[in-house]
This record gives sequence, C-alpha cells and structure tokens, in this order.
Amino acid sequence: MTDLRTDGLPFRKMHGLGNDFVVIDARAGVVDVSPALAAALADRHRGVGYDQLAVIERAGRGGGDAHLTFLNADGSASAACGNATRCIARMLMDETGRDALVLTTARGVLHAVDAGDGRTSVNMGAPQTDWTEIPLAEAIDTLELPIEGSPTATGMGNPHCTFFVDDAEAVSLETFGPRYEHHPLYPERTNVQVVSVTGPDRLRMRVWERGVGVTLASGSSSCAVAVAAARRGLTGRRVTIDLDGGALEVDWREDGVWMTGATAHVFDGVLTPDWLGALA
Repeated sequence: MTDLRTDGLPFRKMHGLGNDFVVIDARAGVVDVSPALAAALADRHRGVGYDQLAVIERAGRGGGDAHLTFLNADGSASAACGNATRCIARMLMDETGRDALVLTTARGVLHAVDAGDGRTSVNMGAPQTDWTEIPLAEAIDTLELPIEGSPTATGMGNPHCTFFVDDAEAVSLETFGPRYEHHPLYPERTNVQVVSVTGPDRLRMRVWERGVGVTLASGSSSCAVAVAAARRGLTGRRVTIDLDGGALEVDWREDGVWMTGATAHVFDGVLTPDWLGALA
C-alpha cells in the first residue's frame, strides 16, 4: 500500500479527444480522495489539471474487472464519465492483454471492447428519458422542455440538456453554459450541449460540463446528444459526432448506447508528500 506521507500519490494523465483526466489507481489499497484534494489537483496552474478525476478500485461483490469512481474539476461527484471509462478500459486492456472488460460505476455495469486501430468502445447503458430518472424537478415532457430553444433532457447516469441550433459555432458557451447548468428544472445541475445537424447522421457538438466548464469533448454528452437527435427524428440511431477535440461514433442499440473513439496516455507522475501535506 502506498504511504502518502512518504511515497506521495502516483497518478496517470490521460485524455479522450482532449477531454482530459487524472487517473488514480487504488486497487492496491484505499486512497481517500476528498473533494478538496480533487479540486486542488484539477487546478491547471498549481495542480495537474483535468476535466474529471477517475479512481480505479478493485471490483466489488457485483463482479467485473474494476470499479470506477469519478469527480468533476470542482470536486463534485459524477456517476458517469464516458471518455474516462474508455481511457481506463484501454489502460486495463493494455495491462492484461484482453480485448473485453466489465467495469462497474455508480451508473451500473459497463462493457468495454477493443474496437481496433487503437480505438475503444464502451456501452454506457440505456438512456434515461423519464423525468424522474434524469432527474428533473417536475413531471414534464423530456423531448422538448419549456425552456427557450426547446432543449431535450436525457440522463446517461448524469443529467443533460441538449439544444439543437443552426450553428453551434456561433454560441458563446462561456455565457450560455452556466445559464442552463443551474436551471431550476435540473435539481442536480446539468451538462449543456449545443448541437447542429451537419449531414446525414452527422452532428457538430460543443459542450459545457457541470462542475467543469467548456471541454473539448464529452463521452456521456455525446451519448445523450445521439439519443436526443434520434428521438427528435433528426438522425438515425448511429451517428458521428464532431467535437472540438475530434470525432466520436455513437450507436444507440437495443442493449445500450455504445461510444467508440481514440484515447491517449499522456504521462505518469507522483503527487509529492509536500504538495499533499500543504492541503491538510
């Protein structure tokens, strides 16, 4: 077991299309990642910097190959993080030589497979389209919310609010995102997407993540957008989504929403005992 007082805390920096993560491997023992530690680690000037923090733990009684826990850059918890799940699945596949894994999260049991050419696919589970599951503050039609722009609400283990617009590039996410992240209809806040249909089964998406801000990509948001577009008859159930950081393929199948794309291992490091001690 790592002694944080003398050894520090090892970590790995990874990203999926620029959606970046710090990964802490706690399979060898318990690592207490408090909201304060998570927020300090997310600081891109005084910490490492990330959109989400992911902690890998040993599989629980429910089985699987590992259990994943996620925190946002502000230290708040997130039940789902699609790109981080793909990154960790790739890490564990490389480690074990296997081409398929079962991971557990607060979202549930997620299956991951090697999609070839360095790409990784993860089944993010069935989408949540009922207002109680997302959740929303009141019983309401989730296809078109009574908000200017008539966005669609979707749950992927975390809440999403998707606006379909003529030109996603023209929207200022820095002002648009916070306005709706904290909308009264979303008691747990929400991720916010602006999306344009750019071709047959092709979408251009930009995203504001709750507890993070503007991100280059988002896996769970991509899944939510694909579901929203299909529900509204704008696309089929299999789409390519172009994000600021690259493209993801999303396929809403009978067994869940599959997401496929590239991942990257950036570097490994150690948070020093002095740095950790300064947070105490």
